[in-house]
Amino acid sequence: MTTFPLLAVLLPFAAAVAALLLSRWPHRRPTTPHPAGTTTQHGSAAPHTSTAAGERANTRAAWTAILPTTASAVLAIWLASGPGLAFLNGTTPSAPTGQTYGTIVTGGIPISLTLQADGLSGILGVLVTIVALAVQVYSVGYLKDDPRYPSYSAFISLFTSAMLLVIYADDLLVLYVGWEIMGLCSYLLIGHWWEDRGNSRAAIKAFLVTRLGDVGFLFGIFVLGMGAGTFRISGVLERVPEMSTGILVTATMLLLAGVAGKSAQVPLHTWLPDAMAGPTPISALIHAATMVAAGIFIVARLFPAFLAARPTLDVLAVIAALGMLGAALAALAQDDLKRVLAYSTVSQLAYMAGGLAAGSDTSAIFHLLTHGAFKALLFLCAGVVIHHVGSNLMTEMGGMRRELPVTFVAMTVGFAALMGLPPASGFFSKDSLLLAMDDALSTGGLTDAAALLLYGCALATVAVTGAYATRAWLRTFFGQSRAVALPEPEPGTAHVVDVTEAPRTMLVPVVLLAVPALLLGFAVEPHLDLGVAAISVVLALLGAGVVYAFWRVDPVADPARLLGPFRMPCEQAFYVDGLYAALFVRPVLALARLVVRTDDVVVDGAVRGSGRSARGLSGVLRLAQNGNVQLYVSGVLAGVLLIAVGAVVFT
Repeated sequence: MTTFPLLAVLLPFAAAVAALLLSRWPHRRPTTPHPAGTTTQHGSAAPHTSTAAGERANTRAAWTAILPTTASAVLAIWLASGPGLAFLNGTTPSAPTGQTYGTIVTGGIPISLTLQADGLSGILGVLVTIVALAVQVYSVGYLKDDPRYPSYSAFISLFTSAMLLVIYADDLLVLYVGWEIMGLCSYLLIGHWWEDRGNSRAAIKAFLVTRLGDVGFLFGIFVLGMGAGTFRISGVLERVPEMSTGILVTATMLLLAGVAGKSAQVPLHTWLPDAMAGPTPISALIHAATMVAAGIFIVARLFPAFLAARPTLDVLAVIAALGMLGAALAALAQDDLKRVLAYSTVSQLAYMAGGLAAGSDTSAIFHLLTHGAFKALLFLCAGVVIHHVGSNLMTEMGGMRRELPVTFVAMTVGFAALMGLPPASGFFSKDSLLLAMDDALSTGGLTDAAALLLYGCALATVAVTGAYATRAWLRTFFGQSRAVALPEPEPGTAHVVDVTEAPRTMLVPVVLLAVPALLLGFAVEPHLDLGVAAISVVLALLGAGVVYAFWRVDPVADPARLLGPFRMPCEQAFYVDGLYAALFVRPVLALARLVVRTDDVVVDGAVRGSGRSARGLSGVLRLAQNGNVQLYVSGVLAGVLLIAVGAVVFT
């Protein structure tokens, strides 16, 4: 068992290598290019006519990805079978399982190549591998004819391996390797359909914004490791009581920059909604189990260090309060179904950050676990709807419950869990977070202002969550169907409307994920306060009831009109992107243009000027070298004469 963490990491990595190198061997890559017009504007599936060799390559790539991920999931479940539930129930954890595979001598603090699984990493390993497996199976049907499916499945396997490395690593620098590989994989997968310029820009934005946070994260690792004298996570946590408050606050503040970037928290949250340009299964993977989960995991992994740095917890509480309510309001005004779920993820992650700031790492991880189940379910259901309708926009949906009955039931479970309605899993995990925030008002872990702001925004967000979830549910599955069947399209273009449920490879993961989304809350001993739970349910139903009332009056109109004059600011996510463009993007572009102009006029101008001067001087010299012998003799005689005259005059 000591090698299980290593095997869990290496199996998806080997699958990625095999898919990239062997899936098309010995056949050539399909010669038919992937036409840019075969994808919708927002990243829906794009049918494509491929060769038989391409189909065989896709089949090999699918099996190459699914089988190792299944084996990795089995190992992760085995590792978490005892310690994971013990962590969530707050009981005494057992000793970690794993071993050290060597040490890298650096001339300073050595790097320990240690992989191990304890309660926290064990339970997160199950989440990552199960969601990754569901996404791999779902993608077989969703991207059936995509000519780049082998590389797509390989990058998902690499993504999975990198996240598992982050989870199981016991050294901060080894963890950082997986942290950065995830950033690369997100860039490659978000930009999978790079022919569309919008997709390419979304991938670049995600890469740059998360890298910005990673600069602070890396320096935070250095400060924490140097202060503790070791990069071993277990060693760092043992030395937290001996470290000064200044070092802990500095290190955790820097780490918080990376957490904000990866987990899309204020002020580095802007990349996540734009990341919806990628294929929908990738959205499910990023939002449920990999990128965004990594930031919350890091705070939980280093939680004793954060508890010893109280100013950092106050900052985290303010970030969480602003993020959860602001993102929920933004979700309420979006027309793109995937962007609704994207802002929902920002809001729910802020809930987890708020639970951590309130001092409850178990509640935050419990909600991370349930959120991974119901958010993956919601995204995969959204993919089925988009695949069926041919659009991400809810204005083009409606009446889908009759055409997609399985998806309707599954997505209803997901929305109930998102709203925190019993008996769905989100009810138990969200109320445990609210209870922790309520306790923070009296325990004094946070300053009074931060604790009050956090709890007040959390309660308001419960109502807004009920509102936007109900709005998305009603506009997608109820009312009149607004999709119109079109004539059979020409070869090479996408089908707009499908009249059947999704392929079985897409429906099976949806049905299976609906089970934990509904029942996962019963797997952990409940920690509920009846008063807090009642307030939470009433607020969620209040938000849902207001939206239903507006929808009932006019089922065709958007219930988001209840926002009144605030609808546009909410739809534009309070113009944060525009503010960043004005403060950072445009000045940097102007500076870049100035540098280019300076290089062209001054540097290149000097080079070009020296060339012109040399050519001009050569033209003058050429006048004396015209090939006329008589002129040459005359010049020689004139020179001799001048020399003779000079000699007579000056001697």
